[in-house]
Amino acid sequence: MAFKYLPVVFMCVWAWFGSLTYATSNDGLMRVGLKRRNLDHQSLKDARIKETVHPRDLGGVNENCCDEDIAYLKNYFDAQFFGAISIGSPPQYFNVVFDTGSSNLWVPSSKCIFSIACYFHAKYRSKISSTYTEIGTPCKIPYGQGSIFGFFSQDNVQVGDIVVKDQEFAEITREGSLALSVLPFDGILGLGFQDTSVGNVTPVWYNMIEQGHICHKIFSLWLNQDPTEDMGGEIVFGGIDYRHFRGDHTYVPLSQKGHWLIDVGDILLANNSTGLCEGGCAAIVDSGTSLIAGPTSVVTQINHAIGAEGYVSFECKNIVHNYGDSIWESLISGLNPDIICIDIGLCSLDGFYAMDDVIEKVVHNQSWEGSRTRESPLCTFCNMIVLWIQVQLKQSDVKEKVLKYADELCEKLPNPSGQSFINCNSIAALPHITFTIGNKFFPISPEQYILRVEEGCSTVCYGSFVAIDVPPPQGPLWVLGTIFLGAYHTVFDYDHLQIGFAEAA
Repeated sequence: MAFKYLPVVFMCVWAWFGSLTYATSNDGLMRVGLKRRNLDHQSLKDARIKETVHPRDLGGVNENCCDEDIAYLKNYFDAQFFGAISIGSPPQYFNVVFDTGSSNLWVPSSKCIFSIACYFHAKYRSKISSTYTEIGTPCKIPYGQGSIFGFFSQDNVQVGDIVVKDQEFAEITREGSLALSVLPFDGILGLGFQDTSVGNVTPVWYNMIEQGHICHKIFSLWLNQDPTEDMGGEIVFGGIDYRHFRGDHTYVPLSQKGHWLIDVGDILLANNSTGLCEGGCAAIVDSGTSLIAGPTSVVTQINHAIGAEGYVSFECKNIVHNYGDSIWESLISGLNPDIICIDIGLCSLDGFYAMDDVIEKVVHNQSWEGSRTRESPLCTFCNMIVLWIQVQLKQSDVKEKVLKYADELCEKLPNPSGQSFINCNSIAALPHITFTIGNKFFPISPEQYILRVEEGCSTVCYGSFVAIDVPPPQGPLWVLGTIFLGAYHTVFDYDHLQIGFAEAA
């Protein structure tokens, strides 16, 4: 996944080491306010997802705390929402990310003395906590550009007005990236499942339920997309705040145990199909990731439609020019699209084909770095072109027009840096991007998916779609980050193993 992002909600502190932003009303719900951090150029540059596909299932993590068996790695560099928790007695405060895409709680340790990043963040001091219990098991938690290292400890953790007793968490003694030093949060509080927890540690929100702090096994998320508002959003443990959505929620079941993972259908550009997910794709609902990640073949179509800058692949263009007519004729004749690239000799039956080392180096460095798919770049390009022509055949029977479109898409491949510049003056004319979930349509407007970043005296606009390529059976995969979650109030229902979406208010 050439780019990593974090799924999560970050709780906030209204004053320096002041009170936590929360409210417990007479309806028995515990609300936590979220504070926003505005994205900047550097955070977008750092925002990437890197693919690490497990051969058995999506993101299975072994109980050994040092294993790195996860579906994708996030770097947390573009976190937009954060807040505060406390650990220990008396309480020690930390800004954390509340992340539906991970399951562990970790914060810097007072024993972190050789990592520069630790000097810029609050550190947990076990010696001053009367409720601390030593565990000491070492651990290694992977993320996008490396790993963080530490050991497990146990103490009381306060989230809002809930005190979770004897919570196991990781004290981090080494943070692997200098970029962590400038981030406004200290650690991560995972809202994922225990199945994916490093070290098989019980997540905080599991213990909220087990210790009787919340009656209903759900939490809900509202993100305020108005950048002028101080309140960045709200996470509600145990229920739903009806002020933050319109209409009813559409609930869809989780498609795999142990993940906030659902099935999505076709992704539409305006009202036109992008083809790949007509038969279904997987999607991780990730509150800790700012952007939306998806298959290169679809993100490229989106880039073309919204005028996003991409990079030009001459290998891709050469396939269109040399094999476009053959692909067209094969599709017209009814040949199975899955075997067309095998038939013309760019793919083998097992998806692997020998290629020139130079082509392999160029393509892998630019867009498929870290991918474990066994397809060669030429095979990958060929299969994308087949999809693009197949999609366009439903809209036009003019071969020259369709092949011209495929050639243009070869110039719009997603930027490997995660940045796609957009003309700010064109936003009003851009199409909606619509996700099909539970047989209903969930459109995102250009105002919602275009990011405006202030750089000096000017405003720069970026697209929020980036590429991630996970091969079957785990993929094709989407990561729905806060761009999507800002448009739709989201309910994470653990009791019924489902997720609900309703239009955010």
